[in-house]
Amino acid sequence: MSADISPSQKPRRGRPPKVSRDNPDTRAELIRSGLEQLTEQGFASSGIEPILKKVGVPKGSFYHYFASKEAFGQAVLKNYADYFLHKLEIHLLDESFLPLRRIRNFVDNAKAGMIRYEFKRGCLVGNLGQEVGVLPESFRPQIIDIFVSWQDCLARCLKEAQLHGELAESANCQLLAENFWVGWEGAVSRAKLVQQATPLDNYCDLFMAALPK
Repeated sequence: MSADISPSQKPRRGRPPKVSRDNPDTRAELIRSGLEQLTEQGFASSGIEPILKKVGVPKGSFYHYFASKEAFGQAVLKNYADYFLHKLEIHLLDESFLPLRRIRNFVDNAKAGMIRYEFKRGCLVGNLGQEVGVLPESFRPQIIDIFVSWQDCLARCLKEAQLHGELAESANCQLLAENFWVGWEGAVSRAKLVQQATPLDNYCDLFMAALPK
């Protein structure tokens, strides 16, 4: 049965309906839309208008949620970093697997994610790190802190590998973790370039083989 629609109920043509400024989900939707845009196109070349259009938020209301594009970018970056750290902890601190197997589990999960998005998206933190010369200076310490948190998580996993006899007791776990992320970002960039997961597998294999046993 179709419902009767009075003239006042007919859908408006043209612009999408405005989202209420009081909608608690609007800020989260803007961040999600921004994550897609920034991951695929970077910060410098991303405009606010496509993000607003996708969510259905008028430009004037954007500043109700974020003071500036810079503040918006920082919020998107924090959201992504928190999500990624949680994913790292799920894999790297999972005691149901031996520590070095956990690293491969993380790599397998990352591969599946890149394949799912057809290699259009990489690591937002790594992407912005490459743009840091043209970003507002406030991004630099934020990106550095994010990488440190990821390194600390991996270092915990490597220290557990020492306890299990998978890694030499003399190994510098913090340095190994830092080197992992330096190389990982390059592997992700190459995977995007060639649109294949092979660079991620190759990098993981080399990292594992080079670990002091």
